[in-house]
Amino acid sequence: MLYVLFVGLILVFLLSSLRIVQEYERIVIFRLGRVLETAKGPGIILLIPIIDRPVRVDLREYVIEIPQQTCITKDNAPISIDFLIYLRVINPVDSIVRVQNFQYATRGLATTTLRAVIGDISLDDVLSKREDINRQLQLKLDEVTSRWGVKVTTVEIREITPPKEVQDAMTKQMAAERTRRAMVTEAEGVKQSQVLKAEGEKQAKILEAEGIKQAQILKAEGEKRAKILEAEGYSEALMKIWEAARLIDENTLKIQYLEALKNIGSSPSSKIVFPLDILDTVSRILKKNVKSGEEVSHG
Repeated sequence: MLYVLFVGLILVFLLSSLRIVQEYERIVIFRLGRVLETAKGPGIILLIPIIDRPVRVDLREYVIEIPQQTCITKDNAPISIDFLIYLRVINPVDSIVRVQNFQYATRGLATTTLRAVIGDISLDDVLSKREDINRQLQLKLDEVTSRWGVKVTTVEIREITPPKEVQDAMTKQMAAERTRRAMVTEAEGVKQSQVLKAEGEKQAKILEAEGIKQAQILKAEGEKRAKILEAEGYSEALMKIWEAARLIDENTLKIQYLEALKNIGSSPSSKIVFPLDILDTVSRILKKNVKSGEEVSHG
């Protein structure tokens, strides 16, 4: 009976001294009130009952939601901001020993740091430079939380609510901006249409000029071809005249010559120009007439 009781006590002792630590956890051990330098885990951890006091620390990333905080900007404008803080434990021993509750401490630190950062920025910059504000908040928070073994990984502003007067002004400004963009778009459309119309007229004039140029070229080519054909016709006519003249005897030419002189003499002009060879022609005709008369008389 005593043996069974002794074995049972040993089993209870062993079971109370064993701890199973998950991969995302670490155990900080306080032995008689003094913390061990390094955290234990993951896996099976053996503790000394009654002497060791274990404290579990989660190494996963935390998300802390900061509700809307009213801040005053550099130009004395009230504004409400809420944001999220992402952090994780990088030193389990410091996160237990150096701060009582690092999540609560980080939340309080975030609200005061936010007011300090926003107080140095004007309203317009708060509305337009959200990424810069996130970066400043992360740096300032991380400077403090690093002493607690906690790393601030990201700060994200979720919503910025300006005063109602500023919202109304922003609405009017947005409407004016949209009106301006519409007018610019309309002006650009008119400009593009005018440019396209001018380009069309330019192309039409260029095509018209090209057509006139081609027509003139074709006309000149036609006139050139007509003159060539006319010259060829004159040439052929002269050749035919020349061929015909070779078949005409001398007397026929002389008679035609005299007919031409007769026509000249019948003109109303007071001056008559005779060619140089007219005398030779007349003398030849007279000589032939004399010879023919003598032949008749001798006969």
